[in-house]
Amino acid sequence: MSLILTFLGKGGTGRTTVAIAAAKKLASQGKRVLLATQDTSPAFGLLLGATLSSDPQELSPNLYGVQFQTSLLLERSWEDVKNLEAQYLRMPLIKEVYGQELGVLPGMDSALALNEIREYDKSGKYDAIVYDGIGDQNTLRMFGMPEILSWYLRRFQTIFSNSDLGKTLLPFLQPIASTVLNINLTPENLSQTNKATNLLEEGKKAIADPHRVAVYLVTTGDPSSIATAKYFWGSAQQVGLTVGGVILNQAILPDTVVAEIAENLEQVYEKFDRESAITNTVTSEFAPLQISNIPNRVGEDWQPLIDAMPDFRQAAMVPKPMEIDLAARQVKLFLPGFDKKHVKLTQHGPEVTLEAGDQRHNIELPPQLSGQSVRGAKFQNSYLILSF
Repeated sequence: MSLILTFLGKGGTGRTTVAIAAAKKLASQGKRVLLATQDTSPAFGLLLGATLSSDPQELSPNLYGVQFQTSLLLERSWEDVKNLEAQYLRMPLIKEVYGQELGVLPGMDSALALNEIREYDKSGKYDAIVYDGIGDQNTLRMFGMPEILSWYLRRFQTIFSNSDLGKTLLPFLQPIASTVLNINLTPENLSQTNKATNLLEEGKKAIADPHRVAVYLVTTGDPSSIATAKYFWGSAQQVGLTVGGVILNQAILPDTVVAEIAENLEQVYEKFDRESAITNTVTSEFAPLQISNIPNRVGEDWQPLIDAMPDFRQAAMVPKPMEIDLAARQVKLFLPGFDKKHVKLTQHGPEVTLEAGDQRHNIELPPQLSGQSVRGAKFQNSYLILSF
């Protein structure tokens, strides 16, 4: 199983540069690393110094690169769908529809990229996968797909099997399913964990395990970049992702400006004072996360950036997104960047729905708390504490 890393932050903060440096660091440690990107423009290749394709290629010892091309991934996935249809249906319906004809709909790129990461992880060929995505809410929704889809499957499957419609249709669906699909469709099978549920549960466990998946925030000293990174921090917690630390990019000045500053010693001291103040601000805003300062990259020399990268194994030491205390009948959610006025709680059924920012999280409660009403909610030290 691979360690999967990705980065969140406002555009222009250097996420792609950080992703490349992180991949190079892990490869230098002897790990087999796959650097994956969805950027099909020439910019990524120019920064990397190599042209990527849709298949992994070796860039340097232990380091491989791949470019996710959505149209090609869709074409490949469509062939898998057709093969499944041919396997389970005696008269396939979509065999005359070809993958080369399909257009990409919104959201497909994220789903296909997540599946591709899953496949590379399952292959066992890589110790680490560094994913350079868009780095915003789309990345969060991509990694939140197992949680969201499992909720839809869980809730609607239960509703259908318990409904009058489901009970009425089942006697008619059973012989059809047995004849056409060669499966035994019974109320028990509808409620049991099937292959799709297993796949989604595996995805949820991987996302929630900081040894498997970790996110790092990337910011500059600009107040809007800091605010955006902090917002993504709280949003990532709702998806179940562990944010392992913050990478502070203060190397945003062009070389010509740096040279001009270096001519005046007083200005150099002012620059150091400013950087120190920014570091202190970021440290206080993102406590208890570790802050890693990265320097400017000069030419093709990546070594200073590589040396400045954090120890990505330390992600497991940060606060968990959610903790359940059955003895105290409490659920604790770590929601940095949010307070009571940003959060909305609703409870319609066995689960509690939490809305904060642009994310909605359905909290699947353990059997001891499932169906119990929330008796109290309070914020304490960036934790939302729910009592039952």
